[in-house]
Amino acid sequence: MSSSATNITKKKIRTGIFSGSFNPIHIGHLALANYLLEFEGLDEIWFVVTPQNPLKEKEQLLDDQLRLKMVEMAISDCSHFKVNTIEFDLPKPSYTINTLKALENNHPDRDFVLLIGADNWLIFHKWLNHEEIKRNYNILVYPRRGHVVYIDPEYPNIRCVNAPLIEISSTFIRDALNRGKNMRYFMTSKVYEFVKQHNLYQK
Repeated sequence: MSSSATNITKKKIRTGIFSGSFNPIHIGHLALANYLLEFEGLDEIWFVVTPQNPLKEKEQLLDDQLRLKMVEMAISDCSHFKVNTIEFDLPKPSYTINTLKALENNHPDRDFVLLIGADNWLIFHKWLNHEEIKRNYNILVYPRRGHVVYIDPEYPNIRCVNAPLIEISSTFIRDALNRGKNMRYFMTSKVYEFVKQHNLYQK
């Protein structure tokens, strides 16, 4: 074998990190992930279930294991979607910089790409060690209606993507379920049946 062949480095698996409460996961999450996987050069997308977002209230957050179960159900039919529970084992609240560093240490064969919405990008300066994230990690920013994104050319590793606008929120679904509305087509059938079976989001 030639020396040039032995020096070839194996290409890293380009892995999107889709972090969220997923309270509950819905078809908007899945459609967005589908788009990013197919159109933005990702090999896989990891759904990182967040136990506690430091910028969100926790009082309406469903139990971690229930939200995890719903994500597992929702993505079970797609081999390129995975669920990851790394934040369950990290200090609370969950900070993205800690998650990214832990993932890198645990999976040196992967090139991680942070996926965030335009709404979060506009408050990115509030995130812990935000400058370190911007300088050291690839980031894809997907659109949200009413949020105009500017990305400094200083960061070629950060890009806006032209993903479809999907205006479905977990908050809307929770409120509707609490009012007794049928939300069958806002979630996968497995997730919806699980929600109904366990009377989730009912006060």
